Amino acid sequence: MTATTATSPGRTREPLRPARIGQTIMFVGLFTYFTLPMVAVFLYSIATRWTAHILPDGYTLDWWVSAFTDQAVIGAFGSTLVLATLTATLDILVVVPAAYWSRVRNPRIRTIVELSAAIPFALPYLVIGFGLLQFSGIVAPALQGTFPLLVLGHAAIAFPFLYWAVDGAMAAAGIERLSEAAETCGGSPAQIVRRVVLPNIKPGVVTGGLLAFATSFGEFAMVQTIARGVYTVPIWSAEAIRSYSGESGSFNRLAAVTMVNFVVLFALSAAVVYFNRGQTVRLLPGARSIEQREQG
Repeated sequence: MTATTATSPGRTREPLRPARIGQTIMFVGLFTYFTLPMVAVFLYSIATRWTAHILPDGYTLDWWVSAFTDQAVIGAFGSTLVLATLTATLDILVVVPAAYWSRVRNPRIRTIVELSAAIPFALPYLVIGFGLLQFSGIVAPALQGTFPLLVLGHAAIAFPFLYWAVDGAMAAAGIERLSEAAETCGGSPAQIVRRVVLPNIKPGVVTGGLLAFATSFGEFAMVQTIARGVYTVPIWSAEAIRSYSGESGSFNRLAAVTMVNFVVLFALSAAVVYFNRGQTVRLLPGARSIEQREQG
């Protein structure tokens, strides 16, 4: 009789491969690299004093209360939220019909639309803002320095993020064939866009809208160029840094505002990932996705 030796579950595990160890080290390093600065900012926002120790000497929420009872900070957040919301809304109202028209109704203008979507990537926002300021001075001087002109400028620089998300969603959904089928059934262009196109590209619209919102929320150069009278969170932060005079707690309040700004943008990024899940593995219209091929 041959005796068998029982092995514990821990001994039956295969040793970690060198590649897996390398991936783990890289992941931990990247996670530390990206999170450590924000942890330091958060600790600074609740620190009474932070001198020579690795951690603050004490903790308090007074800086948060002081920052978010300041009417300047509240007004800056209000202006930023309104600006970002109007930017995303305007882009959705313009981009969805334009992308649909260039893909289905008039493919000849597709090159022009794609070139327009590439311009904000090729030119600095400062140059775009200055050009828009010069153009408005010739066409509509009354708009110069106003909030509506700033909305138009932000919509211009956020346009590519929404366009490529919407165009990719249309390609994945095979919107050309869906549009032809709806038109055969007697649908008008407005009905097709509302009842056929939008339900099938909703993830792309939501993803692009969130990206447009985030782009406007954190933008600084365009506000400085077009409408210096508009007070946004990036403008408040820049002025807080420039006007530092040694006042106790001024940088702590700035750290609190920075943390809220980071949380908002991080939440938007997480929402983009959530609504865009599974979109990257879709193939051309009519083809099955990788997941479907593996399951079938």
